[in-house]
Amino acid sequence: MPNNEYTRRTFLMGALALTAGCATTGKQGPTATAPSDKLNVAGIGIGGKGQSDIWECRSENIVALCDVDSNMLLKAGEMFPEAKTYSDYRVMLEKHPEIDAVTVSTPDHTHAHAAMTAMSMGKHVYVQKPMTHNIYEARKLTEAARKYGVASQMGNQGHSGEGVRRCVEMVRSGAIGKVREAHCWTDRPGVQDRAWWPQGVADPYPGEPVPDNLDWDLWLNAAQHREYNKKYAPFNWRGWWDFGCGALGDMACHIMDPAMWALDLGAPTSVEVVEEDSGTMQTGPLNEIIRFEFPERGDHPALTLYWYDGGKKPPHPKGVPADEKLGGGSNGSYFVGDKGVMTLDTYGENARLLPASKMDDYTPPPQTIRRVAEMAPSSISDNAHRMDWINACKGGEKAGSNFDYAGPFTETVLLGTVAARVPGKLLWDSKAMRFTNSDEANTYVKRDYRDGWNIDAI
Repeated sequence: MPNNEYTRRTFLMGALALTAGCATTGKQGPTATAPSDKLNVAGIGIGGKGQSDIWECRSENIVALCDVDSNMLLKAGEMFPEAKTYSDYRVMLEKHPEIDAVTVSTPDHTHAHAAMTAMSMGKHVYVQKPMTHNIYEARKLTEAARKYGVASQMGNQGHSGEGVRRCVEMVRSGAIGKVREAHCWTDRPGVQDRAWWPQGVADPYPGEPVPDNLDWDLWLNAAQHREYNKKYAPFNWRGWWDFGCGALGDMACHIMDPAMWALDLGAPTSVEVVEEDSGTMQTGPLNEIIRFEFPERGDHPALTLYWYDGGKKPPHPKGVPADEKLGGGSNGSYFVGDKGVMTLDTYGENARLLPASKMDDYTPPPQTIRRVAEMAPSSISDNAHRMDWINACKGGEKAGSNFDYAGPFTETVLLGTVAARVPGKLLWDSKAMRFTNSDEANTYVKRDYRDGWNIDAI
């Protein structure tokens, strides 16, 4: 649908009418949907990961699809021929008051506006990781989910897996004692000849003609205007600070998740890049090592967490044979406790003690955390994370990575994207949402929104 069919006045009128008509009944939000009934679900961003996200909601009624790329809409229309298609999610939401819930699987810079728009109209939201593009947006979306009473979930699917939950139970049972150090690593954005997307680029690309299938103005969303170039979209946007959050945005919400949950990390008090290669003000670095410092937390001692990307790796832990595999190899994490070491693969799977011989006679602790895999029907057994959210939308227990968890977690991850652009140790006051020793760093807590896309205006 052309952008000129939409006006802010009609959107606000529609949003106010819809919000006023929402009944805040039920445990999770404004729609009173029985567990046996089907939700009316819409997809915002249905190419790439968005395609699988909406496909894994196919147990429900897929009523509308939105993408700024008409080619993507054609492909998705073949999957769901009964669904209406749109290029502007604001128009879609206005025209379909029957929508109960939406998936948001767009580039990072559009997550906040799309999700805030939907929540303000009483829609439950499933938002891909990272939850938002900047710290301020994560805080605002967390508050909005509470305000509107909607069910929420961030798309870090490992959170619903057996491995992460087993890890939490093992750590809480004292399997490795008090933990004071954690290491998380990824090969993204690429190593040697295997590049996931480009980083270390110093200047914007020259303008090119916009292809007929793409609405570039809608794609830009909250980002300041720049000329189109095929090297930005549809995929390579992730390394550009205006649009993405680099390797941290892509993988930290997966790889840091076990540490955040098992160790009750909360907000760090400082963040600092200790090593970086070719970072620019336009894009993230080719690789980096970031140090986060967390204070004492209840029974947990102060902890230092190191993040490595671009193929950087942590040191091999003492007491673990050199030939024993850490994590999943190119991606993973390990924790160092005063009684031993634990390591996990990319998405938190395969939680295990090191040295490996310690697992020979290890008795796992009793299960104390609910499992969600069994909630997925056998026909879609791979989508427990989506089904956890769908269950919450229907009044069930809150989804595991709901915004009360995912919002603060995302804030911590995004502190690293600030440190990548501002040298030195940055001291963070989470309650005030500001750095106490750097005015420059504070300019990256919230972005300058393009006219018409400020989330504060919703």
